[in-house]
Amino acid sequence: MKRTICNIEYDTENSELILKYTSGSPGDPNGYEESLYKTAEGKYFLYTNGGENSIHKGENITRMSEKTAKAWLDSHK
Repeated sequence: MKRTICNIEYDTENSELILKYTSGSPGDPNGYEESLYKTAEGKYFLYTNGGENSIHKGENITRMSEKTAKAWLDSHK
């Protein structure tokens, strides 16, 4: 997935996957996934995708500061 935020392109296919967290199973309307990525330029972002009843409905990309990304990573270890 690609998304441009503040003139910066965030692309899951061309960024480094740091950690993927899943809750539930494929097809579960309450299930979701969160994947932390880092671009070649050092920008962090969170890719989310979830079922219709989950905390992450559909696909989205959210940019993150390094501090926020490290806090997310620490909370998912």
